[in-house]
Amino acid sequence: MKQVIVITGLAEGMGKQTALILARKGHAVAGFDRDARGIDVLKKDLDRIGTEHLLQSLDIQDRSGVAEFSNSVLDRFGRADTVLSNVGTGFFGPFEEIDLEKARTCFEINVFGAAAIFQAFIPSMRVRRNGKLIAMSSLVGQIPFPFESIYTATKFALEGLMESIRYEVAPFGIKTALIEPAQVSTGFAAKIHHLPPENSPYRERVRRFIQRDEELIRNAPTPAKAAERIVKVVLSRTPKFRNPVDFTGSLFLTANRILPKRIRDAILLNHMRIQVKK
Repeated sequence: MKQVIVITGLAEGMGKQTALILARKGHAVAGFDRDARGIDVLKKDLDRIGTEHLLQSLDIQDRSGVAEFSNSVLDRFGRADTVLSNVGTGFFGPFEEIDLEKARTCFEINVFGAAAIFQAFIPSMRVRRNGKLIAMSSLVGQIPFPFESIYTATKFALEGLMESIRYEVAPFGIKTALIEPAQVSTGFAAKIHHLPPENSPYRERVRRFIQRDEELIRNAPTPAKAAERIVKVVLSRTPKFRNPVDFTGSLFLTANRILPKRIRDAILLNHMRIQVKK
């Protein structure tokens, strides 16, 4: 049966690939992204596929715009079967040196952005007693990474939000799930990676971290491959709450549950090659 899938942040990367796979399967796609050019390209792609769609250029921080968008989706399709909150932004740097005012924007987009789109669609799902809320989290939603303290904090917050929401909405037939990729081969990290100033005490370890992260990203699943896993969660009638995307993510999340913290820390520092050199 055709479903109506809402996706935020779908102009590129995993969001776009997920939308394309869903469209090819015959599902209707609605969504937005602040990348107007990317939205125009995706509209043409969906037109060629021949699926129903409702796309627009919109910033997740525009709260009234998000509310108007949800009304447009419900007016057009009558329902939203699944909402996938995929919009997100990164934040990188030694915590001591970061700009906390800029860090607010990361929380605004990653946490409150997801909250806004879910809040906009929960009422209609509750009335229908059916629907799914899926949030794009990350490996760092459970495993904190150095030099990604703010980004990690937003994903921890997002996972806590979803943990709490699911108790509230489950009685109304609304299911919740998290997607937790490790690395995906996109330009997401490259946009935020930067070395601290030469006089920074963190510079050398950050250099090694970036080098290792970029190496891992080159060998990570492509957005199209990750989207295949995401689509399975989106279309599942009873999705698992936690859903890693690749083997590396599954391995790390399993180790995080069963190994002592001292061993987990040693594995992480060795994996990212940022041990303190003596």
